[in-house]
Amino acid sequence: MKNKITSLLSFVLSFLISSASLFAQEDVLKKLQEIAIIEQKIMMPMRDGVRLATDVYRPKTDKKVPIIFSKTPYNFNSWGDGELKPRTYQDALDAVKRGYAYVVQNERGKFFSEGNWEILGPPTTDGYDAFSWMTAQPWSNGKIGTLGCSSTAEWQMAVAALDHPSHAAMVPMGFGAGVGKVGPFVEQGNWYRGGAQQMLFTTWLYGTETDNMARPIFPKTATSEDLKRVSRFYDLAPEMPKVDWAQGLKHLPVQDIIQNVNGPKGTYEKMIVRKPNDPEWYKGGLYHDNMPFGVPSYWFVSWYDVSSGPNLALFNHVRKNGVDQQVRDGQFLVISPTLHCAYKRATENTVVGERSMGDARLDYDGLIYGWFDYWLKGEDNGILKKTPRVQYFTMGSNKWQQSETWPPANVEPTTYYFSSKGSANSLYGDGKLTPTTPGKDEKPDAFAYDPAFPVPSYGGNVCCTGTAIQGGSWDQHQMETRQDILVYTTEPFKDGVELTGSIETTLFVSSDAKDTDFTVKLIDVYPDGRAFNLDETILRARYREGFDKEVMMENGKVYKLTLSPMSTSNFFEPGHSVRVEISSSNFPRFDRNMNTGRNNFDETKGVIAHNKILHNSQYPSKMILPIVKK
Repeated sequence: MKNKITSLLSFVLSFLISSASLFAQEDVLKKLQEIAIIEQKIMMPMRDGVRLATDVYRPKTDKKVPIIFSKTPYNFNSWGDGELKPRTYQDALDAVKRGYAYVVQNERGKFFSEGNWEILGPPTTDGYDAFSWMTAQPWSNGKIGTLGCSSTAEWQMAVAALDHPSHAAMVPMGFGAGVGKVGPFVEQGNWYRGGAQQMLFTTWLYGTETDNMARPIFPKTATSEDLKRVSRFYDLAPEMPKVDWAQGLKHLPVQDIIQNVNGPKGTYEKMIVRKPNDPEWYKGGLYHDNMPFGVPSYWFVSWYDVSSGPNLALFNHVRKNGVDQQVRDGQFLVISPTLHCAYKRATENTVVGERSMGDARLDYDGLIYGWFDYWLKGEDNGILKKTPRVQYFTMGSNKWQQSETWPPANVEPTTYYFSSKGSANSLYGDGKLTPTTPGKDEKPDAFAYDPAFPVPSYGGNVCCTGTAIQGGSWDQHQMETRQDILVYTTEPFKDGVELTGSIETTLFVSSDAKDTDFTVKLIDVYPDGRAFNLDETILRARYREGFDKEVMMENGKVYKLTLSPMSTSNFFEPGHSVRVEISSSNFPRFDRNMNTGRNNFDETKGVIAHNKILHNSQYPSKMILPIVKK
């Protein structure tokens, strides 16, 4: 009897929650209908005749209005599985009630949009053509702002290089996959870091590539009303079987991972064989730092996203190289302590992984719409004067700070050296991170890296990997018991120390393998032994002389490696220490180096690499820390 009552209560509770959700969805739509003209499944023509599915929500007014434009590969259909989906309606309501038209469009080849999809393939033409179409509408005031996070942000930079006259402002958030080459970073849209593949795109493409395999193509005679009616019961969204990517990413060879889980073929198989300098990276929709940039931008970055370093480098690049002074002065930046696109999910006690960041909230809507009000409506709201150029969250002290530059002007780069007596292996070794220059007789630290038993990724600055990695800041001290992780730690600080900016690492290494990887992880060590990760990087040794060539290693020879910079803002309280882990794998955050010197992506068997880190007066392995002067 008790079980029956419990089941009945559970059913009633589920029914009430479902009903409340339905009423809330209908309420959003009702509010939107009261103030907006709604036009869905408009098929917007591109220059080559392909039409892109577009929804328009605009205020009921005779006045011309500015436009907020969101372009996405994701499903924004208003219906799914026979139920109303209110997310787009909510975004539209937020914009329309502030006097904007809200336009959302699927990328070419996605859902109801015609053509074939390519990851960041043709946004420079499709984005430009969309601007021209919107500007020509009788209700448009000719000013367009672009807005979005992740894949709704990544196309914005390349189209900004075209400087369309209507593209008045942009707000890219979590935008790293749209950045090809900028400064020291050659990540080609987050596909690589340091020449190693970032495996997030393997899992992401599994669920995104399906449109090019099989989907219905509607006749060009189909009207918007026809498509709206079809979309109520058929939203073209595939139902992908769930994959345990913690196991799926272990499959070898890497080029067959998606095929091994019976996923779609196409983009992944083409991209996995590309090298970092492949000409194809420069033909699509990535932004590279040899391109112009002509749009005032409010950039949003987060510490535990996959690409804070390249994103910050792009902000500085545009500040220096925008097409004119107005553009250069019109660059602003926010750096939050959250995961990928989780800005608005910050709370009074924001926990990222296991570490509390305190109150990390910010009035994002106020900042974004204040930005658009200035650039799209011409409101004299003083946002350029009253808004800090850079707002960044400092972890540890758990507070927002501001600066006119990134990094702040009061940062003093300070060199710390790796040191040991030759036994820095694991948490229990003798590795130190010290400001003292090493002596000439210091012994190197050695470890063996076996691709069959890589160091597992635990937390980190990552997204989109499904069950494989849980991003964020996690206690690393159990990981540090491994003998294939070298551990170097400063003495506990007597006074608090803040690191804010870029962290540069130089290693002198040797190996008996033709090629291998070297990984670095930056950590905040608490007095009780907990060790929370801040950022991480990697370099595939064959690319030590540049990503335009591959140079293999010779057994026992010493090589200088300069790794891609890390970035953070963290306050190390009194009693805390800076720690650095060095190894040769961080899997599946990055793909495993098989250590053979061959292609890697088509290999199933690797060899064990015996690697060394040298740290003496001749080979001073070191890290430059951005210490904030008091």
